[in-house]
Amino acid sequence: MRVWLLVFFAFFSSNVFAQRAAQPWVLGAYANGGFIIAHSPLMQHLAVSHPTGFELNVQKQTTGKKAWHQLYQFPKVGYSLVYFHYHNPKLGRSVAASTYINKTLWRARKGELNYRLGLGMAYLTEGYDQETNHKNSVASSALNATLQTRFEYDYRLAPHYSLLLGLGLNHYSNGATKKPNLGLNIPTLTFGVNFHTVPAFITETKTLPEFDPKLFYTLSTTAGWRQIGPLDTKKYLVQSVSFSVAKPLNRKSNLVLGAEAFFDRSLKVQQQTDTTLTGKPFPDTKKLGIFLGHELGFGDLALETQVGFYAYRPYKNGTPYYERLGLKYHFTPEIFTALDLKIHGFAADVLEYRLGYKF
Repeated sequence: MRVWLLVFFAFFSSNVFAQRAAQPWVLGAYANGGFIIAHSPLMQHLAVSHPTGFELNVQKQTTGKKAWHQLYQFPKVGYSLVYFHYHNPKLGRSVAASTYINKTLWRARKGELNYRLGLGMAYLTEGYDQETNHKNSVASSALNATLQTRFEYDYRLAPHYSLLLGLGLNHYSNGATKKPNLGLNIPTLTFGVNFHTVPAFITETKTLPEFDPKLFYTLSTTAGWRQIGPLDTKKYLVQSVSFSVAKPLNRKSNLVLGAEAFFDRSLKVQQQTDTTLTGKPFPDTKKLGIFLGHELGFGDLALETQVGFYAYRPYKNGTPYYERLGLKYHFTPEIFTALDLKIHGFAADVLEYRLGYKF
C-alpha cells in the first residue's frame, strides 16, 4: 500500500501538475477497510471476512463555467478506481471504475465535509459456478454495476496536501441479468491523502437561467433481460411503457408522477413450475404500476429515484411495490435515455434501458 501511495504522488505532484498554470484538480490515494452486510440468510456464510483495499481518485473542481456548477456550490466531478480483496476464496477480489459527484456540505478555513455519490462498473474475479463455487450466492457474473456513496472530511495539512477520512457504502450487483444475484453491500472506513494542484480556486458567477415552473410530460419505453434462476441460464425479455407528468420544484429538481405497464416474459415460465397454480388456470402476467419519483439534475444528466406499487397484478409474485434508481441523460431538450435498476425490496428485479420523449 505504501508503495502505491509513493508512486502515485511522485508522479502526479510533479512539475506537470504543479506548474503555475495548473487547473484545479484533486488527486487522491486512499486505503479502505470494511465488512460485508448479510442482508439475506442465504449469504450468512459469506459475511465472515473483512474486505480491505485501496482507491485512486482524480477529481476536477468545477468553477462555474456551467449553470449547475453554481447551483450546487461548485462540486467536484471525479473518476475512481477501487480495488478490494475479500479475504475469502469464494468471493476473491474486485476492481471497480466509476465516475462521481462530490458536493461540499460544509467548508471551513482548513477543512471541508463532502458527500460523494458515484456509479460505474466492477469486475469480480470469483462468481457463482454450480460445479466449483456453488456457495457464492451474491454474484454470478464477472461484470457488475457499482454504486458508491460516502461522507468525507478533507483537512488541509499544507496548501497542496490534505488528509481524508471517509465513511461510505459500496454496492455491487448485476441487476438480476444472471442469478444468483444477492449483491454485495460493503460499509467502509476510508483514510488517505489528497494532492491539490492549486491551493485555492477562483469561481465564476453567471446569471442563472430563469426558473420555469410549468408542468411537462414524458413518454418512454424500456427493455431489459433477466434470468429466473441459476439452473435456467436463458435470458427473458422484460419491457415496459410509461407516461409521466413532472412538476419542477426549482432549477435543480422535479417531482414526477407516472403510470406504466410491464411485460415480463419470465413470469410465464415461472408459472409452469409454480405449485400454488397446480390444476388452476394461469393468471395474467402483465402488470400496471403507479409511481412517484424525483429527479435531481446536473445539466443534461439527472439522478432518478422512484417508488411505485402495482395497481394491477393478477399473478402475485414478488412484492406488491417496487423501487427504481437510475441515471437519465438528455441528448436534446426533448429526447432522453436512461439506465435504471428496478428493485423489489432489497432484490434487483431487472436492469432497464430506457428511451423517451419529453413534451
